[in-house]
Amino acid sequence: MSRAAAERMAKDIGRASMESPAASLSATTATSRWAWPSVLRWIPTSTDRIIAAEKRLLSLVKNGYVQEQVNIGSGPPGSKVRWFRSSSDKPRFINTVTFDSPDNSPTLVMVHGYGASQGFFFRNFDALASRFRVIAIDQLGWGGSSRPDFTCKSTEETEAWFIDSFEEWRKAKNLTNFILLGHSFGGYVAAKYALKHPEHIQHLILVGPAGFTSESEHKSEWLTKFRATWKGTIANHLWESNFTPQKIIRGLGPWGPDLVRRYTSARFGSYSSGDILNEEESRLLTDYVYHTLAAKASGELCLKYIFSFGAFARKPLLQSASEWKVSTTFIYGYDDWMNYQGAQEARKHMKVPCEIIRVPRGGHFVFIDNPSGFHSAVFHGCRRFLSPDHVDDQTLPDGVTVV
Repeated sequence: MSRAAAERMAKDIGRASMESPAASLSATTATSRWAWPSVLRWIPTSTDRIIAAEKRLLSLVKNGYVQEQVNIGSGPPGSKVRWFRSSSDKPRFINTVTFDSPDNSPTLVMVHGYGASQGFFFRNFDALASRFRVIAIDQLGWGGSSRPDFTCKSTEETEAWFIDSFEEWRKAKNLTNFILLGHSFGGYVAAKYALKHPEHIQHLILVGPAGFTSESEHKSEWLTKFRATWKGTIANHLWESNFTPQKIIRGLGPWGPDLVRRYTSARFGSYSSGDILNEEESRLLTDYVYHTLAAKASGELCLKYIFSFGAFARKPLLQSASEWKVSTTFIYGYDDWMNYQGAQEARKHMKVPCEIIRVPRGGHFVFIDNPSGFHSAVFHGCRRFLSPDHVDDQTLPDGVTVV
């Protein structure tokens, strides 16, 4: 269930922070506009460093790509209100990478999850770009995109933050009739976007999506008992105060990079068998993750408005299943903490084609844990959009199952 997602990350980061009070500052080669040397800065990061770390991570990708900052304007067209109650006329930007691809390939837009950014898909770009025109973005408020002050005060406003900014990005890129892939919280956003703008989406791919059920639908005995404890009271207060794991990283200042190194080393590839991150991948991913997490708080503050304590959706996708207008493929790692039964329940109410695929040797980040299995699942789910020359797209390798 999605409860475990937030609990797991907070627990891992909290444990790492307890174990490394005197951690050393990891080296970085990125330049900065700040005059002070990084060792003398409390938080050794900047927007420039995010983009530099992204370029270093994407140097592992063999395919050529173009990186751009797509202008989404200062507010929705026709609206008197600037983006998210801001008084500023300053335009906002969505960090975007587009990969070289064969002519006439279908377009695949990839949206990352909570606390992540598009570089998390670095192990997938080459394989996917062999069949698709791959475009990956940093959602507004994360990664190398603009980070406006977060001023939303409700679930509706918070959903609009992501859905409307994505729609303005789509218009700026002049895209339509594309396949939309979202991971975790990005899956929630992708599904909500497809519900509002189905006319633009060819197919929807939801990878370990968050937000399918509410607390009342799940009836968590664990959560009820936990809330009755003093730890539960504190945890609930932190949740309602919008305390995020990123605040721990910022609070540690120059010790933050080592904390992230411990977290990424323990987390990514932990369910793998043969696809474990090598030393260079681990080093570059850690550097990238640190800079994206330590930068100004913005999109991360959506958490309490989208989810209640325990990470149950306030406006669950399951309640909208009968309104689904886009064919959908769900992909889960066998060890994903997001429960695929939520997708099975939603499928009962959907009036469009729906497949659920499970990939072995993979957890919540199945695309990092088992990239080849993940690619097979994506190709299979999109087989009717791909060239008939790719006959291998019609079958799934051993262990990858449709449920």
